[in-house]
Amino acid sequence: MHPIALITDSTCDLPSRFIEQYQITVLPYVLIWDGKEYRDRVTIQPEEFYARLRSSPTFPTTAQASREEFVSLFRQVREKGAEGALVVLVNAQFSGSLASARLAAEEMDFPVVIHDSRSTSMGLGWQVLAAARAREAGGGLPEMVAAAEKVRERVQVYACLDTLEYVYRGGRIGNARRLLGTLLHARPVIYVNHQTGIVEAAGMALSRRRSIEWMVWCFFERMPAGGQLHVAVMHGMAETEACQLEARIREAFAPRELFVHLTGPVLGLNTGPRALALCGYGE
Repeated sequence: MHPIALITDSTCDLPSRFIEQYQITVLPYVLIWDGKEYRDRVTIQPEEFYARLRSSPTFPTTAQASREEFVSLFRQVREKGAEGALVVLVNAQFSGSLASARLAAEEMDFPVVIHDSRSTSMGLGWQVLAAARAREAGGGLPEMVAAAEKVRERVQVYACLDTLEYVYRGGRIGNARRLLGTLLHARPVIYVNHQTGIVEAAGMALSRRRSIEWMVWCFFERMPAGGQLHVAVMHGMAETEACQLEARIREAFAPRELFVHLTGPVLGLNTGPRALALCGYGE
């Protein structure tokens, strides 16, 4: 193990190739469904989750990671030789796990830095990757933290949903509440405010095509002109549309990094089936 452990949670939606390449430790969050516990992307995979979500009369919930879980995890990396750790987590608006991690860090006999990503999905994932690449370049804990903070200030997360039903039921809606009521059947576009971590409304459309176009416009309007872009197209079992969007983005913007990936179960219970999202930043 690297002397500085890099830890994140399963809402980061990082493809497994990055996790393996950069030796990132991922804590899988718990999904509770009909009284049974599932570990995100471990004992329940996205494909199974979305298929069940469409037909299930019951709605799953999540459980935040406890202080004890983080204590155990930090001790594990310490025993493997870590001299320090950077912990990059989903923002506090989505989960109380951040507070649990901070309590656990106080009990450790080695430096553990807790970083609030103020984001989720690949908005979190890009920060983890930046820290991992800083570490690979020879940086220590301060350089890793600085790399994550730099991306946090730039990263954008926009999503178009089939309905606000899931994000409303999950309680992660912020001021997007103003789109509720009769608009539950519209096609909302939401974003994560990277200054506060709150989900906010970006607009709505009466068709899926128009909501996708609005999401794309909003996202790239906030990317630096001529900058090197890092973009992830995330989806909730909407692969055809996601791949079409990827092709459009590649042709129009030629990003430095671009890939398509499935949104995981714990985050997907808030965004629902057929959600599409753009997560990225420019430099």
